[in-house]
Amino acid sequence: MIFVLDKTNTIANQFLAELRDAEIQQDKARFRRNQEKLGQILAYEISKTLHYETKGVQTPLGIANVNTPADQPVLGTILRAGLPFHQGFMHYFDQSESAFITAYRKVKRGGSFLIQVDHISTPNLDDKILILCDTMLATGQSLVSVCKELMAQYNIKELHIAAVIASTVGIAHVRANLPKAKLWVCAIDEEMTSKAYIVPGLGDAGDLAFGEKV
Repeated sequence: MIFVLDKTNTIANQFLAELRDAEIQQDKARFRRNQEKLGQILAYEISKTLHYETKGVQTPLGIANVNTPADQPVLGTILRAGLPFHQGFMHYFDQSESAFITAYRKVKRGGSFLIQVDHISTPNLDDKILILCDTMLATGQSLVSVCKELMAQYNIKELHIAAVIASTVGIAHVRANLPKAKLWVCAIDEEMTSKAYIVPGLGDAGDLAFGEKV
């Protein structure tokens, strides 16, 4: 299952356009905030798929029956680029716990690379819904490596993967390796550079949000 946000004309497309705009990107606070907004919108969409139960709420005048989520998902992100996007999810799933993963590309001679999962800090994920959010889904190798590492340690009940921009190659890689995962993306781009940057994409999300790394 895959949900693509920009297939429908909504105000979300304005936030996505600003994220891509090279001039607007110079405002780091605005760049981070637009990621948060898109995270909030995808959180709302994902919330429609959760299981709900009826709860009686005492008002000043009586009891109101309200359907509320039966389970709170765990929100995971890969440091550092995904932090603003993850923050958007936290605004809506504000009772959720969070997982943080450090992963990086270990480049070999010739330019090929493998994904090194360096550190995982997470609550217990057994029988939990996990939403793993990362701004860019390029090759998909980082997300697949992280998910497989988590799935080897925990019995995850349901896996959702969320990204702002994905490549067609990344989508294919995730679907081939994580066939039960539900994918939620704001847009899909067709091309990638030789260094695995999505084209037209938006550039290096981590550098744009937090400053160029050295």
